[in-house]
Amino acid sequence: MPLSPPTIRRALKHTRTITIQAFARDDGLWDFDAQIIDCKTRDIALASGVRPNGSAIHDLSLRITIDTSLNIIDANAVSDAVPYPGFCNTIGPEYKKLIGLNLMQQFRQGVKQRLSGINGCTHITELAQILPTAAVQAFAGDVLNTRDGANDDAQHTQQPFQLNRCHALRLDGPAVVQYYPRWAI
Repeated sequence: MPLSPPTIRRALKHTRTITIQAFARDDGLWDFDAQIIDCKTRDIALASGVRPNGSAIHDLSLRITIDTSLNIIDANAVSDAVPYPGFCNTIGPEYKKLIGLNLMQQFRQGVKQRLSGINGCTHITELAQILPTAAVQAFAGDVLNTRDGANDDAQHTQQPFQLNRCHALRLDGPAVVQYYPRWAI
């Protein structure tokens, strides 16, 4: 169901696009390429100069390489468009500090400790924060057991990964009763 239609006329002023792509590598690791792009619908005067309508104010990318246990093995950040060239785009190497974190074990706190405020780029750090759920989606059915209830049999002794991790799939909820009855409480 889409959002309700606006009831008052409005004009688009800004677009932020976030893209995350997950790649299974031949060596068994996974790359997650995340990008954030900010564009205005008009020319905008910045301290560093005017950005023409439609040109990126931010075009920032973060790649993390993880193993199937969700441990970060490598990280790389680049800034292709920034509001303060020569300054914003020098922070990329700091994102190596993500190496060693696990996406499912206090990852967001680790990112905050290592890269918040003046220790990182607000936008790249924000982009890093959404990687855990993107990794879970990418791993679903390939790395993580998310089999459906129709195939749930006695030989499977491990609860499917996604159960009890959100409102809809809480163990005492009707969706689990319907689709994963063996795991319902």
